[in-house]
Amino acid sequence: MPKIKTNRSTAKRFKLTGTGRLVRGCSHKSHILTKKSSKRKRGLRQPKLTDRRDEGRIRKLLAI
Repeated sequence: MPKIKTNRSTAKRFKLTGTGRLVRGCSHKSHILTKKSSKRKRGLRQPKLTDRRDEGRIRKLLAI
């Protein structure tokens, strides 16, 4: 049985925390920033934890 390859696009988007949770970046921060408030843009800089319901699928893509 061959090893499962890591999905590279997923590997670039998600990182594993020390406790084993998955961290992702925020969407909607690349363009059309003039109409977004400073508070909203500041919040989009912070990494977010992925939802527990999605973690299984993401882990399968990451082959972990």
